[in-house]
Amino acid sequence: MGFLEKLLQAIGRFGIPSACIVCERYQCDTICTNCLESLANDALFNYVCCSQCGIALQASEIAKQKCDSCTLNPPYFDASYCLDRYEGALQNALHQLKYQKRLAYAHGLANAWNKILSEQLKMIDAQLLFPVPLSIQKLGARGFNQSWEIARKIECGQGLLKTPFVLKRHHHEFAQAGEKFSTRHLAIQNMFYLDPQYRQLLDGQSVVIFDDVMTTGATLNEIARLLKDNGASQVMNWVLLRTTRAPHV
Repeated sequence: MGFLEKLLQAIGRFGIPSACIVCERYQCDTICTNCLESLANDALFNYVCCSQCGIALQASEIAKQKCDSCTLNPPYFDASYCLDRYEGALQNALHQLKYQKRLAYAHGLANAWNKILSEQLKMIDAQLLFPVPLSIQKLGARGFNQSWEIARKIECGQGLLKTPFVLKRHHHEFAQAGEKFSTRHLAIQNMFYLDPQYRQLLDGQSVVIFDDVMTTGATLNEIARLLKDNGASQVMNWVLLRTTRAPHV
């Protein structure tokens, strides 16, 4: 964290009130103590989740620690760590960031991640972190990549290099929200590519992909395929919000 960011945090803490990203009451921190405690007690990571895709397991799946979908059709990624469910307390804050362009919410979401999940993830052996990219057209329209705005503020182990420049995305008009897995999977094929000048960074490395929302996992699976085809030894997902059972066919 740079000097200017620390200074702005100090000013906000002692001089300018902030609003909690969950309850929206004015106080000192970006997420208040009560909302943070409630989130920590009921966050998705407290539940028994699939070791590979991070979805909450049904009773019949708990013994094998994987959901039926990952057992039958193993994805390219190796593990997923998700803070909370999409329908939970942080959904509105994420929508404020993505659709209302309220960048201050990125700091609050990262703060929630840091207070609840960062410590246990610091022990994970990984060398690189990439956000899920937006196409140049989408990035121009929105003005920022919400996944990167959160990811660059989360606390990580000392050896983890964060960069938004390696992974790129072609533009496509297809809107994925609400589509079934098979439709999303076909639409996302070959949608991502690597900046050639960074290709050598991947050789034998363990890579973290950070995303704001994981639904069917089709996007993250396609990214993991690309990274492993280009030398990555392991790919894991760090996800802010995970949907509940996604539509499959």
